[in-house]
Amino acid sequence: MSKQITIITNYFPPESGAASNRISAMVDAFLDNGYVVTVICPLPSYPLGKVFISYRGKLFDKERKESLTIYRLWHMPSNSSSKFIRLFSMLSFCFSLFWFVLFKKLSPVVFVQMSPLFIGFTGVFISRLKRKKIVLNVSDLWPLAGLEMGVLKRGFYYNILESIEKYCYKKTDLILGQSEEILTHIEKDFSPKDFFLYRNFPQDKSNYTSNTKPPSNELKIVYAGLLGVAQGISNLIKGLNIPDGVSISIYGDGPEAKNVAQIALSNPKINYYGVLEKGELDKKLLSYDLALIPLVNRIYGSVPSKIFELSRLGIPIVYFSEGEGALLVEQLELGFVIKNNFKTELEQLIQDIKHGNKKLPMSNQIKETAKNHFDFNTQFEQLLKQIQAV
Repeated sequence: MSKQITIITNYFPPESGAASNRISAMVDAFLDNGYVVTVICPLPSYPLGKVFISYRGKLFDKERKESLTIYRLWHMPSNSSSKFIRLFSMLSFCFSLFWFVLFKKLSPVVFVQMSPLFIGFTGVFISRLKRKKIVLNVSDLWPLAGLEMGVLKRGFYYNILESIEKYCYKKTDLILGQSEEILTHIEKDFSPKDFFLYRNFPQDKSNYTSNTKPPSNELKIVYAGLLGVAQGISNLIKGLNIPDGVSISIYGDGPEAKNVAQIALSNPKINYYGVLEKGELDKKLLSYDLALIPLVNRIYGSVPSKIFELSRLGIPIVYFSEGEGALLVEQLELGFVIKNNFKTELEQLIQDIKHGNKKLPMSNQIKETAKNHFDFNTQFEQLLKQIQAV
């Protein structure tokens, strides 16, 4: 089989975030295994909602680095909380993607990242039109996730989205799901013979995870990630009773960033640092005792990649939700799970830790558990065998 692959994705470095990091790690792994890789993505804009300065004014950009070629296409970026504006932004990239791929020679295998749903559909549709083998990476179950977050309601529009979702599954040769729940959802309508559980494991971080945390009597808590509606960080920290000797640091950007920054200005125990490059952020995280992974609503199929990333760094987790992610944290003893009354329970947990009523899991134990259960290289080797069999 030809060692060539085309990857269609809505997120890619220099953008930050879990989706960008996941695809970047996958691209690196393909290159390390001798593949010639082509990436097709939008001009970078996430999470700022504006095209990055070095790419501004361009309709198209091409980068070539040995066996990697990156095509960045025009779109109308936005990080607006308005679902109509965000929809228009996604459709603008779909428009560019369709016409670019229509006249572009593709590799025999095309890897399509979904979500967003419309971009996944465009990638699958045009790849099928060109009779390519398709690997579909399903990170979230849209439109179901939108329904559970309250941004969608059942009706005509929802039915259209559901039809688009099922089309993508039907026309794909191999489906990757980031959780067992995602694969179970898809299995309701389709045979599981071409499914593969592909967790969002990080690549090995042994180059700096050996660093030790400096001794301190302060309990240092951190959140690092998207500041969006689904995470609800501003509501969680607003009015939070934080005792002396405890601080909360927040890294990231998104629709709630301004609210978070304002809350931090009014509370000396809360610090907001904005966005850091991933390597620098990971090193900063090593100085913290506890990391927050909040979800306003339990989203079926969602297992945040932060569980795996923070565990590889040896940082105990507070996971706010139920479902598969909560089970992983509980069963592997990676930290604590809060399922109801998030603010009240978090305040109680902080008090219990400060007064010695609850102990933080040992960092080395978490690292060892993550090493044994969240190994990127082993999982990728299994994925390559699946792709080569397509």
